[in-house]
Amino acid sequence: MRAALCQVASTSDPAHNLELVRDGIRTAADAGAELAVFPEATMARFGTRLRDVAQPCDGPWADAVREAAARAHLTVVVGMFTPASDGDRVRNTLLVTGPGCDTHYDKIHLFDAFGSRESDWVEPGDRTVVVSVDHTRVGVATCYDVRFPAVFTSLARQGAEVVVLPASWGDGPGKAEQWELLVRARALDSTSWLLACDQAEPTTAGLEPLPGSAGGIGASLAVSPTGQVGARAGAAPEVLVVDVDTDEVAAVRQRLPVLRHARGLHPPG
Repeated sequence: MRAALCQVASTSDPAHNLELVRDGIRTAADAGAELAVFPEATMARFGTRLRDVAQPCDGPWADAVREAAARAHLTVVVGMFTPASDGDRVRNTLLVTGPGCDTHYDKIHLFDAFGSRESDWVEPGDRTVVVSVDHTRVGVATCYDVRFPAVFTSLARQGAEVVVLPASWGDGPGKAEQWELLVRARALDSTSWLLACDQAEPTTAGLEPLPGSAGGIGASLAVSPTGQVGARAGAAPEVLVVDVDTDEVAAVRQRLPVLRHARGLHPPG
């Protein structure tokens, strides 16, 4: 399977960001990709008043993405924001749409860490998602989910051979090193391909980071089931095209059957 990691620098304007998505889809299609992955918060970057821009998954922004994906005959995974059930918050949503596929994933693990409180304005999801893309089973996760290995082993046990990880990974001491380490570790945990697509570093696109927001560092990467980095982006916007050998997943799981060997552990007493 050929995939395109469309590392963009989102603004606060959903209409502008929709054009970034359309451009990325066209580039992915021209490269022969079956899958185009965009970052978390592609619809509007963090620091925007997200309740003002949130739309349902059948709203005009999502429908425009569907139209572009259908026209290009590929599957798109893109970060957006949808209204929450409580009316006061939003959901941090990945729209997944393409040939024979139309669903969404709401981020389960919210970033209440490093002084941030995502749960103050985001309602968590409660289900994982695995879809078929050109005969390949693809699971989805979002940013902070990468710190929770059980998400990725669960997706693998549901048949995922590839897991896509859109993110808006904030900068800070050691954060770039943690990003790569965690993505590689989750590939090893799940013996799956990890396709991690981050927001580009804002200043590389002429944007100033919004106060208190996670603006991204770039460094999108594709990691094999053995934890090897197959491709890596820089800090600026780019489309990183990668060929994913799904036969390698079955071979690695035969040689390294950690999913079958895992045992539930319980505290003593």
